[in-house]
Amino acid sequence: MNQTKYIFVTGGVTSSLGKGIIAASLAKLLQARGYRTTIQKFDPYINVDPGTLNPYEHGECYVTNDGAETDLDLGHYERFLNVPTSQANNVTTGRIYLSVIEKERRGEFLGKTVQVVPHITNEIKERMQLLGKSGDYDIVITEIGGTVGDIESLPYIESVRQLVWELGENNGIVIHLTLVPYLAAAGELKTKPTQHSVKTLMESGIKADILVCRTEYELSEDLRHKLALFCNVKREAVIQSIDASTIYDVPNLMLEEGLDKVALKKLDLPEKSTPDLKLWNEFLQKHKNPKHEVNIGLVGKYVELQDSYKSILEAFIHAGATNETKVNVISIHSEYLDAKTAENQLKGLDGILVAPGFGGRGIEGKIETVRYARENNIPFLGICLGMQMAVIEYSRNVLGYADANSTEMNENTSHPVINLMEEQKTITDKGGTMRLGAWKCHLTENTLAHKIYGKSDILERHRHRYEFNGEYLEVLQKAGLVTSGINPETGLVEVIELENHPFFIGVQYHPEYKSTVLAPHPLFVSFVAAAVKHKN
Repeated sequence: MNQTKYIFVTGGVTSSLGKGIIAASLAKLLQARGYRTTIQKFDPYINVDPGTLNPYEHGECYVTNDGAETDLDLGHYERFLNVPTSQANNVTTGRIYLSVIEKERRGEFLGKTVQVVPHITNEIKERMQLLGKSGDYDIVITEIGGTVGDIESLPYIESVRQLVWELGENNGIVIHLTLVPYLAAAGELKTKPTQHSVKTLMESGIKADILVCRTEYELSEDLRHKLALFCNVKREAVIQSIDASTIYDVPNLMLEEGLDKVALKKLDLPEKSTPDLKLWNEFLQKHKNPKHEVNIGLVGKYVELQDSYKSILEAFIHAGATNETKVNVISIHSEYLDAKTAENQLKGLDGILVAPGFGGRGIEGKIETVRYARENNIPFLGICLGMQMAVIEYSRNVLGYADANSTEMNENTSHPVINLMEEQKTITDKGGTMRLGAWKCHLTENTLAHKIYGKSDILERHRHRYEFNGEYLEVLQKAGLVTSGINPETGLVEVIELENHPFFIGVQYHPEYKSTVLAPHPLFVSFVAAAVKHKN
């Protein structure tokens, strides 16, 4: 196939309808039919990337191999497709404007007045086609963040309109995701919000080719016919997206509805084979029919918003299926944990994960949690800040350094066992300046980490400014803390563990970012297995 085809996914009526899941499910089906497919997300906010956003604002910040701080939807793309994303897969309005302003400062526009049309829209179109022009993909799916009618989305919608026209017949199509709400008082589903949403899209010059309707109840044949008629789409292009028990059901539901077939027909592409979802459905089968059940405490400081730890929660689903175990994640707020309440809040758990995070709030609760897990032989996994808390806890309670801390929390601690990385000390800008992306780590043989991975050299993704202070390496090792993973280039301690404990491991990196349906992360798989063993 010589020309890359483009699918644009827009949303209407309300946000949070699941454009990312629909895009990922369609991509999964096209991939399963043998098409090289990727997905990208265009976000209408003015931050250059979500790296500086509080998790309460936007959920977790997902990190790619090449060190891009991106929207959490990229996590869904990777988990569904098992293909890594990159810097090019997530673009924000901030990045677009920054690029255009830099070009203007360099004089690249030859004295022209720089305007939204054509300069901003040209930049957006260029970014939209970047992955397509690489020659690596047959189909590129682009999810447009926000909702049609938002002021922020207008330049993107206009860019889609222009691009679909420029690409020509059958080379670019628009899927519009919308809501068909159920009004209990009237006892019926209502199509009016969808009609309005499609009308708003048409006012921008875009005709939806396919309508995907989120609904709590089945859409009747009459209703589908009405939507097709009033929204100006073919009857087979009205796709029902009914609420599912898990997001991993959605590819099968979209297959039943024929979303992939309709899309391929509109793009004038052959259906090739029937989608091969054998491994996907084996995972679903295990996920839905567990033989065991465990309760794992997730101790963090953003637990009120589930999306703050999205990748961790999904990694537990993948690892749970591998172990044929239902993992109940119990969210525990570290801010309300102390020596007095720890026993009460943590007893009865089969495993404890201390989550990543930034800043001093809730830190003592995390340290207390590590102590409880260590002393009571409960399987423990510490990620990023969680690993650092384990080092601090060990320094305080085993070495006797009462005020051991991270200089992030206490600059004046006499035992800075966690310290700001050397190269971070001169940095003033916060955005995009942490240690980011995939870094090497060498695992020591005959350690828990080596046993889990089954190899000596690994690549894992990072997102941190503070690290294990090498000056304390020897004294901590002598006191029994095993440093089983070291970055071969920088000497940074990446993995710590304890020998005489059923399962105690802390990692400086974020294993959750690499867990996918078809390749669950070994750390999570082993952790869940240890929790099952502990329970029994």
